[in-house]
Amino acid sequence: MIFGRRTPELPTPEQALKGRPEPEFTVPSRHTVLGNPLVGPYPEGLEVADFGMGCFWGAERKFWQTPGVWTTLVGYQGGSTVNPAYEEVCSGLTGHTEAVRVVYDPALVSYEQLLKVFWENHDPTQGFRQGNDVGTQYRSAIYTHSPAQAATAQSSREAYQKVLTASGHGTITTELLPAQGRPFYAAEPYHQQYLDKNPAGYCGIGGTGVSCPIGIAEAPTPSDR
Repeated sequence: MIFGRRTPELPTPEQALKGRPEPEFTVPSRHTVLGNPLVGPYPEGLEVADFGMGCFWGAERKFWQTPGVWTTLVGYQGGSTVNPAYEEVCSGLTGHTEAVRVVYDPALVSYEQLLKVFWENHDPTQGFRQGNDVGTQYRSAIYTHSPAQAATAQSSREAYQKVLTASGHGTITTELLPAQGRPFYAAEPYHQQYLDKNPAGYCGIGGTGVSCPIGIAEAPTPSDR
């Protein structure tokens, strides 16, 4: 959060830390579980999805365990600071949320199925927090890479809100924005596949217990992707 404030608040671009022209580290070459490269360019036919759902350690594991996912990596997205460091993101002075980049084969798993993993494995109604983790870096977010993804994500949010409301939960606060203009900055090497390297490590991921409806939106045509 902004230093000296009790309630987390996103900094304006003018308030945000400036960052640095280049990252201070090199991202590992391959995924420790899936064995595929972490950073693109990715093979033709694969697609990219970006999600923020609280602490990225547990969120990443949920997606690498999903059949059809080719690789995952964690990072920072949605803020103003260029090439931020973890400590800077945690200060609340960069505006980023902890995010997971999911590279997947749409012939094996649909974007809609990834959204189901996203909605059901965190509480999207909590604003700038996720359980005991409090701060703007824990906000729920979807950053879309095509008009088809945006339409599917919006439809899924509306459908999930209906079942959440019926179950007594609040309003979804998930940030739904285009990935364009919101760079994904890969996190430090020790964060990548953290729970594979540290099986007993902290995992703050936990859903509402409310199932997300399947069939929440029409599948996009190839021309929409």
